[in-house]
Amino acid sequence: MTYISAQPLMADSWEQICYPVYPVWLKDVLGDYDIMATDRQQLIVGEPDIGRKSVFGIQSADYTIIPNSLIREVVDRLVPSYSIRAKHTSTGEFSISIILPGALRVGGEQLQQSMILTNSYNGKTPFSIQGQTFAAIAGQSALPASSMYRDLCQNGLMGWADAFADLPVYREWLGQLGTKKAMKKGNLAESFLRAEHKTSRAPKIHHSRLTPELFQQQLYNMLVAQIKSRPALTATIYEHFQDRMVSKTDESLLKKLPIPVQLAKQAHERLRLEERLLGARASYWLMYNAVNHALFNARSSLTLNDRYKLDERVFHQLAASAFA
Repeated sequence: MTYISAQPLMADSWEQICYPVYPVWLKDVLGDYDIMATDRQQLIVGEPDIGRKSVFGIQSADYTIIPNSLIREVVDRLVPSYSIRAKHTSTGEFSISIILPGALRVGGEQLQQSMILTNSYNGKTPFSIQGQTFAAIAGQSALPASSMYRDLCQNGLMGWADAFADLPVYREWLGQLGTKKAMKKGNLAESFLRAEHKTSRAPKIHHSRLTPELFQQQLYNMLVAQIKSRPALTATIYEHFQDRMVSKTDESLLKKLPIPVQLAKQAHERLRLEERLLGARASYWLMYNAVNHALFNARSSLTLNDRYKLDERVFHQLAASAFA
């Protein structure tokens, strides 16, 4: 997929990501032209720098923008005390971590309970809660997965294993994805692409015919249950990652993960940095966080949605190796 290269920026307040955004109809701009492309009727225009207009995308007539300000109103009404950390790009994509008071310890670190909401003005990243769209959440009985925020590297960590009933079920699923021989060859990633597994993401929705009032009502109802949920199976996997040290055999694992070569190099550098910062040996926990940090901080043509997909694949591949 060809896409503009962008580097996610960090924001710690709503004001940085709640700038004006609105539709501009092509027929109003191109009055002397007959617009035959019925699937492209409106420009999505934002003003991240007040006074300077950016066109994030061209959408169909029934596409509805979800301004970040609508999300903020719901979160403010629902959560009395929280902080915000958001990754956003110049191309109009947002990954918003709502950091809650609840905490979890992994080794010597304290992680904060969070909710990760994604949004975009360019149509490349669907609105989601903990990586799942409205359609996906509505179509299943389980709640969205948990997520945790790691302050050391400002990582938002998705609960990629939470959909599984327990650890034996998850390990059985991992075993079906690839043999030890496949893992040694480094081609386990291909099986993730082919497998239709329980944590697979539903098709993204494009905000079609979604009114602001309906969106806020649906979002409120979904988040009410979400803020009461506790860390689930993924937290157990984190603990196992923390206990599993990176051996000489594991040192080449970064090169075999399903991420671009340059991101793998940055992840390796981040891993060594965290070893020094924490005064700890390299573990699968530090390796996973190093990859997560590289994915969500590096300049790349990957959309935020692509980065999350790779993060999930890396998590499962590391888990398969850690439990092997």
